[in-house]
Amino acid sequence: MVVAAVVFAGIGLSIFYGVGPLPDPARCEATVGGRTVELDTEQAENVALIAAIGVERDLPARAVTIAIATARQESKWRNLDYGDRDSLGMFQQRPSQGWGTEAQVQRPRYAINAFYDALEQVPGYTDLEITVAAQEVQRSAFPDAYGQHEEDSRVLASALTGYSPARFSCTVRRAFEEDLSDRLNPAGLTPAAARVRRDVTRTFGELPLGGFAPGGVSTGHIPGSAHYEGRAVDIFFRPVGDEALNREGWAVAQYLVAHAERLKVETVIFDERIWTAARSGSGWRDYEVSSLRPGDRDILLHRDHVHVDVVD
Repeated sequence: MVVAAVVFAGIGLSIFYGVGPLPDPARCEATVGGRTVELDTEQAENVALIAAIGVERDLPARAVTIAIATARQESKWRNLDYGDRDSLGMFQQRPSQGWGTEAQVQRPRYAINAFYDALEQVPGYTDLEITVAAQEVQRSAFPDAYGQHEEDSRVLASALTGYSPARFSCTVRRAFEEDLSDRLNPAGLTPAAARVRRDVTRTFGELPLGGFAPGGVSTGHIPGSAHYEGRAVDIFFRPVGDEALNREGWAVAQYLVAHAERLKVETVIFDERIWTAARSGSGWRDYEVSSLRPGDRDILLHRDHVHVDVVD
């Protein structure tokens, strides 16, 4: 049973979601090939961003695995404001060694791109052992340490780049501050939905988007759809059946789950699977549509697009 508790405090409205007993504080996990890797929210957001930037740069999954393993060894997937000598950030990059300013290397997007820039300069890095490839970039005093994280990093990379669909999920326990506003921006989105749109575009580049329009939309979706309230965005991956596009769709979908806390994500649907904050403990579930419902089955079952909606 879904449990919802509504608490008024001042002018804010907080909504807590859970299934049965409240779960432990937000946790995420990826399971591939019988191996499970668990992360907290901060780690999940950082690892998902490493994978997403790799996807946007059209890098092989091997590059993402190397980057994830490196960040695990250097910072345990955390954006550190300290380190050995002047090392800082998720990859413990040193400003004195030309990685950028102190502020830059502590910005995850900058640090991740800087790592990938350096990795791509390593000849044949995809054929090297992970610890060798990582050491070519990092020049660490502990050159053999990266390899110990290979198996976990492969699990995470496979899930978050879309090679292992629906294998990454988060259990969320959160309170969203909801202003109950019907304010829409010029594109027809609420503030939280607009933030999701900006974040997806910033992370994955320009993708075909829809499900919103100036002034809002009033047709084309099921009754009660979040689209009618400006709380939803659709991200399209067409044609259906294109394996590369399907992988990219899953990369986006699982990135949104990893960042559900930060982006106030309530629902993600893609490729006949659904994740919801209200039942996040169940992970990805089958998404079913009655065979009697008229319409294109690829659209109805979300085979051709990622749907994301938010609390706002």
